[in-house]
Amino acid sequence: MAFEGLTERLQNALSGLRRKGKVTDADLRDTMREIRLALLEADVNFGVVKEFVRNVREKAAGSKVLEGLNPAQQIVKIVDEELTAMMGAEAAPLNKSPKIPTVIMMVGLQGAGKTTTAGKLALKLKNEENARPLMIAADIYRPAAIDQLKTLGEQIDVPVFELGTGVDPREIVRQGLAKAAELKADYVFIDAAGRLQIDEALMQELADVKDIAQPDEILLVVDAMTGQNATETADGFNGRLDITGVVLTKLDGDTRGGAALSIRAVTGKPIKFVGQGEKMTDLDVFYPDRMASRILGMGDLLTLIEKAQKDVDEKQAAATMEKMRQNTFDFNDFIDQMEQVTKMGPIEDLVKMIPGMANNPAVKNMQVDPKDIDHIKAIVLSMTPAEREDPELLKRPSRKRRLAGGAGRPVEEVNRMLKQFNQMKQMMSKAMNGDTSQIEQMMGGMPGMGGGMPGMGGMPGMGGNGGGLGAKMQQMAMKKMARQIQKNKKKRKR
Repeated sequence: MAFEGLTERLQNALSGLRRKGKVTDADLRDTMREIRLALLEADVNFGVVKEFVRNVREKAAGSKVLEGLNPAQQIVKIVDEELTAMMGAEAAPLNKSPKIPTVIMMVGLQGAGKTTTAGKLALKLKNEENARPLMIAADIYRPAAIDQLKTLGEQIDVPVFELGTGVDPREIVRQGLAKAAELKADYVFIDAAGRLQIDEALMQELADVKDIAQPDEILLVVDAMTGQNATETADGFNGRLDITGVVLTKLDGDTRGGAALSIRAVTGKPIKFVGQGEKMTDLDVFYPDRMASRILGMGDLLTLIEKAQKDVDEKQAAATMEKMRQNTFDFNDFIDQMEQVTKMGPIEDLVKMIPGMANNPAVKNMQVDPKDIDHIKAIVLSMTPAEREDPELLKRPSRKRRLAGGAGRPVEEVNRMLKQFNQMKQMMSKAMNGDTSQIEQMMGGMPGMGGGMPGMGGMPGMGGNGGGLGAKMQQMAMKKMARQIQKNKKKRKR
C-alpha cells in the first residue's frame, strides 16, 4: 500500500494529542507542523500541503474544538474530512453518452500503464454492465503497442480494431469508430499514442484525435510512482486536452502516494480509478473518503465487503458458516474457503483494510508467501476423501508420514498445519455460537491490539485501551461505513 509511511507519520503526529487532557494552541501548532512534514515527505504538492494545513488549522483553532469534549477526536475528524475534500469528496462516475457508443480516449506517457488500463476498464464494464466494448489501437509509435492491445483483447474476449503501424492515427480512429457503429459497441476505447515526455507533436495529434472522436471521457493514465512528476504530467495534459478524469496506476508499488493527494487539487479533475495489481481485474473505483480512512489507519471495510460480495459465493459461504456452527467444518471446506479468500487479493492487503490493522506491528510487515498456501493445498490434496471429511483419522503417525511424502513437505509441517486447523475449527465454532473469548484472547496477545475483536482494539502508538484515540478513530471508520451503507440504500430505493 502506497501510504504506509504517510499513515505511520500521521498516526504519530495525532497520537501526541491523546496524551493531553486539554489541547492548546501550541499543541495544535506542533501537530500541524508534523502533519505538514509528513505530507511533504510523501511528495504531496507544496501548494496543496499549505492549503490543507491552513484549512485544518482554521477549523481546529476555534474554541469549540480545543475547549470541547474529546478535542483530539475532533481534530482527527477534521483531518479526515480535509483529506477527503482534497481528493474530491465523492467518487466520480464515468461520463456516459446518452446514445451508444460512449467513447473513452486513453492518454498518458509511455510506461504509465495506459494500454493495460484500457483493457482492465473494458473488462470491468463488460463484467459489471454486460457491455460490448471495442478497443482501437491508435498508438503506432511505441514498439509492440498494437500487439499488446491485441493480446489483451484476446485475453478478455474484447475485439480490437487496428490497421497496423503504417496508417495515420487519425485515420485509424475514423475507421475504428465506423467499425464500432457496425458492431453496435456500447463503449469504444481509443488507445492513443504516448511519449516519454510531453511534446508539441504528441499534443497536436491527440488534439486532432479528440476533434475526430468527440470523446465522452478523456482519461489520463498516470504512474503513481513518479511522485511530483505525476502532478506535472496531469497539469500538462489537462491544459491542452481538458481531460475529464485520471486513472492512477501502480498504487500498490513502492511509492509515497503524494500524487493521489495532489492531482485533484492541482488540476480540478477527479481521480476516477486506481490500479493496484497486475491482474486484469485489479482496477477499482477511486473513493476519496475510503482512501482518507486508509491513510489515517482507519481501514477500508466497505471495499473489503465489496470484494467479498464480488469474489465469494454467498450460498457456499452460508453453508460453510452453518458447518462452523455445528463443528462439522472439514478439509474440503477449508480448501474452498482458502481459494475464495485468495481470489480477493493478497491476504496481507485484506487484513490491512480492517480498522486499526494497517500499521499494527503484528501485521505491518506481514507477508504471506503464495508458496505457503500452495504447500497447505498440497498436504490437503494428499489426503484420501475419507480423511478430508473426517480429520480425526489423521491422528495416526503413519497417515501423517504418508501426507508428508505425498506433499513433499516435512512431517513437522504437516503436524503444525493439522494443529492450526483444529484450533481454528474450535475457535470458529465457538464464535459462531456467540463465544468470542478465544478470538479476543488471541488478538489481545498481539502488540497494539489491546484485546477486543480483530482490528477493533487500540492502534500502535495510540495506546491499547478502548478509550484511546485509536479506538475513537476506529469508531469513526465504522460510522463512516454505516453512513455510506445508508446512502447506498437510498440510491437503490430511488
